[in-house]
Amino acid sequence: MASAAERLASNVNFGAFGKATELKQRIWFTLAALIVYRLGTYIPIPGVDSAVLASVFDQAGGAGVLGMFDMFAGGALGRMSIFALNIMPYISASIIVQLLTAVIPSFEQMKKDGEAGRKKLNQYTRFGTVFLAAVQSFGLASGVAGFTGPNGPAVANPDVIFFVSTMVTIVGGTMFLMWLGEQITARGVGNGISLIIFAGIVANLPQALAQMFELSRTGAMDAIFLLLLMVLVVAVIVFVVFMERAQRRIIVQYPKRQAGNRMVGGEASHLPLKLNTAGVIPPIFASSLLLLPATFQTLQSGDSLPGWLGSIMAYMAPGGALYLTLYITMIVFFCFFYTSITFNPEETADNLKKYGGFVPGIRPGKNTALYLEYVLERLTVVGAAYLAAVCLMPEILRTQYAVPFYFGGTSLLIVVSVTMDTVAQVQSHLMAHQYEGLIKKSKLRGRGR
Repeated sequence: MASAAERLASNVNFGAFGKATELKQRIWFTLAALIVYRLGTYIPIPGVDSAVLASVFDQAGGAGVLGMFDMFAGGALGRMSIFALNIMPYISASIIVQLLTAVIPSFEQMKKDGEAGRKKLNQYTRFGTVFLAAVQSFGLASGVAGFTGPNGPAVANPDVIFFVSTMVTIVGGTMFLMWLGEQITARGVGNGISLIIFAGIVANLPQALAQMFELSRTGAMDAIFLLLLMVLVVAVIVFVVFMERAQRRIIVQYPKRQAGNRMVGGEASHLPLKLNTAGVIPPIFASSLLLLPATFQTLQSGDSLPGWLGSIMAYMAPGGALYLTLYITMIVFFCFFYTSITFNPEETADNLKKYGGFVPGIRPGKNTALYLEYVLERLTVVGAAYLAAVCLMPEILRTQYAVPFYFGGTSLLIVVSVTMDTVAQVQSHLMAHQYEGLIKKSKLRGRGR
């Protein structure tokens, strides 16, 4: 029998959406904030020749971490705009703080302190964002100052003023995006940081589709192959949605207890364990580490490239056997590593024991922790294989079939995950609006009586 929440969710329709005034205001605010973000990606940094920079990026072919960041930034890095780093320093700082909570006891204690601890961790995340943005902006300014294209250098006068102004502009742009993401979370439909990354990735989709259709029109790509590619994209999206929603529900039973003159409790709940607990963190980490040599090659000219780095580049060419093998290995490693940080079986078992919950057939305490770890390890194996398959598909298509498949791998995982979370947020707002309507009706009926 469906619960009251499920029955209420089934009644959510466009009629309820039209009556939800607050939700429409949140959606309009979110759209306006994303438009501001997209306009900022076209505001260039003074002193940089965008034409020379574009020629260098085209020559590199999107290789390296710069190419991956430019995809996440919606082309802002290739245009060297004020949002060149996008929100990536904030993401990196958040991941670092989250990792520190599993290593440093004081950070772990702050995580357990509730709202006060969360505010401290957010403050450390902001400080880390400023530091990482400053370091990355200096490296980016140094790299751009060394770019030289057919028409001359990208920066005509790379003096101290250029470095200071570039660093201040890029750091300010990153902090503005962090503030904008928090405003979308508070006043919009939620998931502000994720929606900014989502907008940057989706902005490149029309260009990639136009490029593929142009290849088909000129005969460089067979029309049947293009059709099969579109079918494959739809099938992969359906597969990603299915795997991201997949979870193992472990039944948790709570015993009955005496409360006054009646018995309460005895209900059964479930503990959901996601198939992909690590999310998109493993592919991002693996891609960043493996593409560092390509990034160094992009920032260096051919004559100044060290011999040892050239040898590494020869063995670590994207699409090669060694590259793909290391890519799979690192995805699997980071899946297990990040899952062990985000979910602690011992802590979960202690919490269940504290509130009287237990898994049927498993003794509370240590045995429950071992059982949860047993289930989580097997889920992580399947989740790691799923991530490796999705991330290897665009690499194989791009290298073996010369397909400009930019909408795949990590970007596809991010787009699908953010879309699912946003739809869930909109549905929760609609359900809250219906709850408010039911409460108002009940109050009116009470007054009438």
